[in-house]
Amino acid sequence: MLENIRIIPTMLLRGTGFVKTTNFKNPVYLGDCFNTVRLFNEKEADELMILDITATPEKKPINIVLLRDLASECFMPLSYGGGVRSVEDMRQLFRAGFEKVSLNTEAASSPQLIRDASREFGEQSIIVSIDIKRKMFGGYEVYVNGGRQGTGMDPVTVAKRAVEFGAGEILLNSIDRDGTMGGYDLEIIRKVADAVPVPLIACGGAGSLSHFRDAIHTGGASAVAAGSFFVFTGKHRAVLVTYPSKKDLRKAVY
Repeated sequence: MLENIRIIPTMLLRGTGFVKTTNFKNPVYLGDCFNTVRLFNEKEADELMILDITATPEKKPINIVLLRDLASECFMPLSYGGGVRSVEDMRQLFRAGFEKVSLNTEAASSPQLIRDASREFGEQSIIVSIDIKRKMFGGYEVYVNGGRQGTGMDPVTVAKRAVEFGAGEILLNSIDRDGTMGGYDLEIIRKVADAVPVPLIACGGAGSLSHFRDAIHTGGASAVAAGSFFVFTGKHRAVLVTYPSKKDLRKAVY
């Protein structure tokens, strides 16, 4: 039902601060991650997703101390992705206070990890994140390793496999649309949403409340995630953390 649609700020963690990218490149520093979490608390965001953009490409361990402290400050459902390589990594994150864990590169290379995780913690706790690019002559390709490495795989096929292995949600993120604020890629959102029986979170391209509505009503997404929309304002993209009121969301999206 539309009343259950979630509007999710997606914050990119780099070191101890949040950043925002465009097309997965050129990270712009947004500020201290604790202050940002507190602001989203005050604005009563539905949920918060934190993605560490350096953990996988730089083969870093998960900064569980920082994440535990962040979770203690967060008053909303919280999910994390980035550098998750094992069931034990997930166990630490859940103990730290996270409700969901997102798998990306490891889900593509070792799908058995999805099955092991869903059996251990429940499908509702496991998100499989799929980063995609449009191909030059049509179609889409899934990328891993922070958007650096193409897999040759189609996102519909990857999403269906993820669900077969036990994913409870799919996060579909357009690299081409990331940070552009020009709207979601509705074509591929609809294709993936129609192909899987689990909730689909659309990500990449949101710049207005109407874009959320398009992703939900036209694309068939169950939830929408965004970064730039929640942290930039004006044509010069000044940093200002914000979140629409429940009244504005109902009017524009539902």
